[in-house]
Amino acid sequence: MRLPTLVACAALLAPALALTACDNDGVRISTTRSNSDAKGVLKVIDALQCPDSIGSLTRKGSASADGKVCTYAGPRGAEVELHLVTLDGDDAGPALKPFEAGLLSVMPQTAAEISRSAAEAARGDAEAARADAESARADAEAAKADAEAGADADSAHISAPGMQVDAQGDRASVHMPGIHVEANGDKADVRIGGITIRAKHGDASVNGHLTTGDNSDSVSVQASNDSAEVRTRAPGEAVRQTYVLTDNRPSPEGWRTVGYEARGPRGGPIVVATVRSRERHADRVFDDAKDLVALNVGE
Repeated sequence: MRLPTLVACAALLAPALALTACDNDGVRISTTRSNSDAKGVLKVIDALQCPDSIGSLTRKGSASADGKVCTYAGPRGAEVELHLVTLDGDDAGPALKPFEAGLLSVMPQTAAEISRSAAEAARGDAEAARADAESARADAEAAKADAEAGADADSAHISAPGMQVDAQGDRASVHMPGIHVEANGDKADVRIGGITIRAKHGDASVNGHLTTGDNSDSVSVQASNDSAEVRTRAPGEAVRQTYVLTDNRPSPEGWRTVGYEARGPRGGPIVVATVRSRERHADRVFDDAKDLVALNVGE
């Protein structure tokens, strides 16, 4: 990955809030938000509304007798379950853990890959901190050597307010406010705010946490090669959370995308729609599941 590619990647990523491996086979995760997305007060309910159909989803049978669960079928065997969940205290985390565990269990290969990627990311962050210190020392030594001997024909050193670029052969280092790029041959680390993108021998991983605006929606990402885990949380007292786990490789049961949409007032109850899809791009099913949740508790 050469310097021009890295600089172009970094320049595109920062203003767009997009996370890209800059590679046709890499991971791409983007976040968008509209200031017109008005979020109202969420309703307290004691039983689910389960229409016969909504969007691409069709209800299977009747809702449970207590009004706490209903099940829907979607395109190509997709499954959506709607749950009404009581909270113990103000935190929705413990109530959502069983849903997440159940979704992870149907995609064990993906769960293992994401766990491995997270462990490598932690080690990589520690190594990157050490590399930054070493790079600073090397840059100072290189600048001194260039001044004494003249610049190498295969090297470049650019320093400007807010930006520093150092390149020699297959090695490159780019530092701008909030953006750091370190490249060596076919390996590269790109750090943008709380997000780190690592590329090595054609593989790519994305790890980190991003807040998209002033105290706005937050996104946490763990991604490696063909798989990705994304969590979003909206600000405010109410519960508005999304979880998605996706993989190009199907699970033993054929699932490629699973996740949930959870929404409700702070003290509960909350409505949770779990999604299982055999398609990698399951936007329609997720949108319809979100509509089910909104029908019950609001936006």
